[in-house]
Amino acid sequence: MAKPALWATTAGLNSPRRDPVTPPPAAVPAEARAIGGWRRLALWPFALLLKLWGRSLRFVTTPEDLRAFTKHDEPVAIVLWHNRLFLSAEIVRRYRQGRPAYALVSASQDGAWLSAFFSLAGMRTVRGSSSRLGREAATALVGVLRAGLDVGITPDGPRGPCYDFKPGALIVARRTGAPLLLVGAEFESAWQLRSWDRFYLPKPFSRVIMRCTHVPASALDQREAAAVTIAGRLRAINPDVRKSGGGPPL
Repeated sequence: MAKPALWATTAGLNSPRRDPVTPPPAAVPAEARAIGGWRRLALWPFALLLKLWGRSLRFVTTPEDLRAFTKHDEPVAIVLWHNRLFLSAEIVRRYRQGRPAYALVSASQDGAWLSAFFSLAGMRTVRGSSSRLGREAATALVGVLRAGLDVGITPDGPRGPCYDFKPGALIVARRTGAPLLLVGAEFESAWQLRSWDRFYLPKPFSRVIMRCTHVPASALDQREAAAVTIAGRLRAINPDVRKSGGGPPL
């Protein structure tokens, strides 16, 4: 069974402001490829475009959901479908105090390019994947949660199928006793790529209706049963899932 892709944020608690967490050594293993020099510089215009694009979006949410998004009294595992990852940096910036985000990317050469791009866009990376260095990366993300920070999970990543919730997505939260924050997004106007996840690219200056559901840690005791329940709730706050026929019936 493929492991999910994850991203971790440095959102703080209601304690004095702290500096962004430094990943444990396992988060940046020696085997991980890196991009530097002129190659990194060449990515800068694309990173700037991504920042400006994200900030042009109009996020709309209810007062109740806004309170859940911005609740910082305990670290949470933020869960969203892989095809909504474009919104991750803006979710952190707008709702989670705007601190840097950690994204789990491959330790390969392709992952090195993605890691460099993310860093220029204001995000950090934990290197690893389902096929290489996955255990080390998961351990690093557990460390992030135990430090009082947030972790993000895409339960149908990194290769799908789209909207297929993998029980393994709950491993990091279960190991730390962290609650979940399920994230929904409905796009007013967006392009969709012809990728396995039908990745969403919201059009600049368009409206995105944001939703969320809080799931307490106690609801994760039975992993398989919890995965079924949580998958249904995550699909329910993302209306396009029903229309696309993705995942098992609710």
